Amino acid sequence: MRLLPASLSGRLLAGAAVFVTLALVAAAVLISLILQQFVTDQLDQRLDSQMVVVADALQRNSEGKLVLSVDVDGPPFDRLASGWYWQASGDGVDLRSKSLGNGSIDVPPHRFEWRELLSGRGSPAEGTGPAGESLHLRTRTMAAAGQTVTLVVSAPREALLGPMKKALVPLVGSLIAIGVGLLLASFLQVRLGLRPLRHLQASLREIRAGRAQHVSSDQPDELRPLVDELNALIDQNAQGLEAARRHVANLAHGLKTPLATLAMELNEPGADPTGSMRPLVERIEGSVRHHLARARAGALGASGRVSTPLLARCREIASVLGKIHADRNVEAVIVGDGTLAVACEMQDLDEMLGNLLDNAFKWARSRVSLAATAEGQFVVIRIEDDGVGLAEERLPDVLLPGRRLDEAMPGHGFGLSITRELAELYGGSLALRSGPPGGLTAILTLPIASA
Repeated sequence: MRLLPASLSGRLLAGAAVFVTLALVAAAVLISLILQQFVTDQLDQRLDSQMVVVADALQRNSEGKLVLSVDVDGPPFDRLASGWYWQASGDGVDLRSKSLGNGSIDVPPHRFEWRELLSGRGSPAEGTGPAGESLHLRTRTMAAAGQTVTLVVSAPREALLGPMKKALVPLVGSLIAIGVGLLLASFLQVRLGLRPLRHLQASLREIRAGRAQHVSSDQPDELRPLVDELNALIDQNAQGLEAARRHVANLAHGLKTPLATLAMELNEPGADPTGSMRPLVERIEGSVRHHLARARAGALGASGRVSTPLLARCREIASVLGKIHADRNVEAVIVGDGTLAVACEMQDLDEMLGNLLDNAFKWARSRVSLAATAEGQFVVIRIEDDGVGLAEERLPDVLLPGRRLDEAMPGHGFGLSITRELAELYGGSLALRSGPPGGLTAILTLPIASA
């Protein structure tokens, strides 16, 4: 079972909540103890004052007995059963307050304390009154008129608890309000503190979408080393990709030149008596093109970072092909949103569009149309011609390497298979459909570049 939240912000907030709660609980306990001590001291001072008044009023009468020389039962010691009592007891001494009536205070055994002797004040204790009520006591054993007397002065327990309750209720409410405020401040602090990470995520998204090349260096000091490492990694990957492309280009050049020389040699009279060598050379050349295209697309480990405008490339390729096939007077119509862009390298897009449009121009009678639309996370490109078309059962075969629609037409039969291979390596697809009035429709699906 996971004890900590999965997110960093959740962990920070959970930690803040725990520490704030512990701090507030500790503060509440400490303040309560201080407040209790303060209230107790105030109450003890009042009881000690009453004890002094009673002690000063003790005198011997003519019969030699201890009596009170004056009335010491001022409020609240004059109210019966009020809990505010006093009593003096000793050998032959039994005096008590009016509030005590005929009852007595149940006093625990007195323990003498040196501070009682030094301060002249009573010692704290807890007892019960005549009705069983809880009392807070102050006791003192002293000498009065040559006789040992134990004085006990009490206050109702509520006199101690009442002020505590009145003070603790707003105190607890204030601490709760402080806790809520601290948690809100922690939430804002976490949100503001983690905002650079969200900006970093957005910067990486911009790089993947092809709208930026590096992460902005305008970062907090703690993130700047990480950003520098990310930018260095991006540059390293770009250099590796460029090196791979150069190697692919060198390999293509190194293979095509010998193949072209071999093809020229085979054109010489008598070089290929059976005519079987020329098709083999063409098949090798097509295989080289096919696998080099695949290697080039496979090297695009960061293809999601590129963004190539679609309609501009379509118009440029169609214009070039229109000039090549100018003698056939084929009209090219291109429609679509001019802001559409695909997540493909420009040279790979050119090769795919070039293969499809070249086939369309070759087979069209008078018209080639291209329509591009965005459908979810992809761009769907439909290229149609008004040629003779192709039977449905033959459509899957022409996508295989080396298969040609018509041997009379120039070519090697690898254009469609390479186009499909490139599209699939980018996460797209290629499909062929027969048009209802004739002709052929090629449907090329490529990932859309983020807007």
